[in-house]
Amino acid sequence: MAMTTMLVAAPMAFAENGEGLIGKADDQTVTFFCFGVMAFFVILVIGLSLIQGALERRKERRRYDIERLG
Repeated sequence: MAMTTMLVAAPMAFAENGEGLIGKADDQTVTFFCFGVMAFFVILVIGLSLIQGALERRKERRRYDIERLG
């Protein structure tokens, strides 16, 4: 219950006459913020996929070496 109250009250505590921490939130600010969020997740997925691919290649190379030598 206390956590819910804090989550509900937090935006009101930081708002002052409708302005947040960075000033008024106009359409351009919201649009650029949303583009930033989308770009972050695209870059995150691509980066993690590249890491997973490298680890899979390493695993397959080790498996091949074990079968060849063992």
